[in-house]
Amino acid sequence: MTKVVIHIFHGDDDSISYGSRLSERIRQIAADKQAEVEVFCFGPAQARLTGGPGDEARAVHNRRLDDLIAAGVPVGACVNAAKADGTDEELRKRGFTLEVARDAFLRFALEGATVITF
Repeated sequence: MTKVVIHIFHGDDDSISYGSRLSERIRQIAADKQAEVEVFCFGPAQARLTGGPGDEARAVHNRRLDDLIAAGVPVGACVNAAKADGTDEELRKRGFTLEVARDAFLRFALEGATVITF
């Protein structure tokens, strides 16, 4: 089965907005196209997974990712970065899969996934 990974790396508003939006749009048609979708947040975008109120782009990004998790899409982040930031427990409670980024990217390559980065 074909696999598409949306890698959301950049932390600017446009990258997190378009990355999470495209993830949902691909999810909507993936089963019909015999494809899987996975999302992986890393780097500056991972820092936007948590934070206080007042950041509308962050709130929309997080709502979309939580919706993807609820729909059964694997959404991951780097466990080392999460531990360093003290966000690992919060992300796990939300349903994020935490793994070493190095291992995730090697897994994507071994699975023959197409990785699209925002």
